[in-house]
Amino acid sequence: MKKKYEKEAEQIFKVPAEILEEGIGFAEKEEKALISKVPFKRAEEYWDTLGPGLTTGAADDDPSGIATYSQAGAQYGPQLIWLSLFTFPFMATVQEMCARIGLVSGQGLAANIRRHYPAHALIMVTILLFAANVFNIAADLGAMAAATRLLVPGAGFTSLVIFFALVSLLLQIFTTYARYAKYLKYLTLALLSYVAVAFSVHLNWGDILYHTFVPSMTFSKSQIFLIAAVLGTTISPYLFFWQTSQEVEEEIQHGETTVKERRKQVSEQSVHAMRTDVWSGMFFSNLITFFIFAACAGTLYAHGVTDINTADQAALALKPFGSFAYPFFALGIIGTGLLAVPVLAGSTAYALAESFGWKYGLYRKLKQAYAFYGVIIVSMLLGIVANFAHLDPIRALIYAAVGNGIIAPIILFFVIRLSSDKKVMGTYANRPFVSFLGWLTVIVMAVSGVSAILSLW
Repeated sequence: MKKKYEKEAEQIFKVPAEILEEGIGFAEKEEKALISKVPFKRAEEYWDTLGPGLTTGAADDDPSGIATYSQAGAQYGPQLIWLSLFTFPFMATVQEMCARIGLVSGQGLAANIRRHYPAHALIMVTILLFAANVFNIAADLGAMAAATRLLVPGAGFTSLVIFFALVSLLLQIFTTYARYAKYLKYLTLALLSYVAVAFSVHLNWGDILYHTFVPSMTFSKSQIFLIAAVLGTTISPYLFFWQTSQEVEEEIQHGETTVKERRKQVSEQSVHAMRTDVWSGMFFSNLITFFIFAACAGTLYAHGVTDINTADQAALALKPFGSFAYPFFALGIIGTGLLAVPVLAGSTAYALAESFGWKYGLYRKLKQAYAFYGVIIVSMLLGIVANFAHLDPIRALIYAAVGNGIIAPIILFFVIRLSSDKKVMGTYANRPFVSFLGWLTVIVMAVSGVSAILSLW
């Protein structure tokens, strides 16, 4: 019977049966090979979709965030780990509003505030942002230096602070935006070190997951202060300005060099791609928060190590719990610092340049935007000088986080008003539920900020 079909096939295709069978087999193999490559192709396409949202989310887990989450886990165990889940929808909603403002208006957040609100409102916002960011930069540089000394004990603290500041400056000033954006994107992978820390030590995952989905708190002054710090370091003002401006930078890279061109190019497809990027980035950020909480709660708190005052203590305390925990924790601080410090300085530069109408943008060369890059340089220099005052890295980072929490509601007011305004956003204005989540975020941040101040009395 088989020979009969082979002969018929030979007559139809004019090809010997052996060759025909071999060709069919080859085609089947090629089809299987293509099918097996589909998941990798989709993963590659998804990775290409990610950009400003991913880097912004990762920058949120800066040394300030790491220190705050570590101290919360060490002091209260898994009790406050629910915050990593609680903050996600608020953070993602706010950052999506900021990204949409940049995408639709073709301008950064400060430029939009300047255009639609009185000048004194913008001046107040930029002064608050500059002060908070310089303090954050100083604390982050100090934490990075302290973490490096854990791995290289002979290195000098001051030399390391200067070294990290110079590396950040050189990359921002002398690297093209396309290359710099790629560098930041791959640097986000440094956050995976905290996943490695959590899985390299023995944890009670049942207890951790229980507290993730069942919120609890003691309402003590110290816990209220720490919750405000967690909210402040998660929903941070500098991220609002950076996210908006990076959407504009991305459009410029695609050839849309004027505000008019950028406004014309917005589409449902571009907004959908932006949402995928932003929500993915914020999910990644909160996932890392969860693992930092879990690692410190399951090790430090479980063994009575609750008093963490310096970066050295935070990493050294993890040393007995696994050979990988100690170096990965230190490397995570360094990696995220290299990502976050440029974002902090850059967000200040965007805000000030847009406020005063200066030329700005990381796509420009130094000679094309002296004032813009000047703000970045001054921010770094002030961060270096502040470290000469021998800041306690962990305590400084936590106070910086609380400061962000106090400033955030003020800036969020403008973000929500702008993203809800149909004159600014057209058909891409907030839907009612999105605006509701935004105003709820303002209330939560305002209450936590006031509570943090009262807890100090």
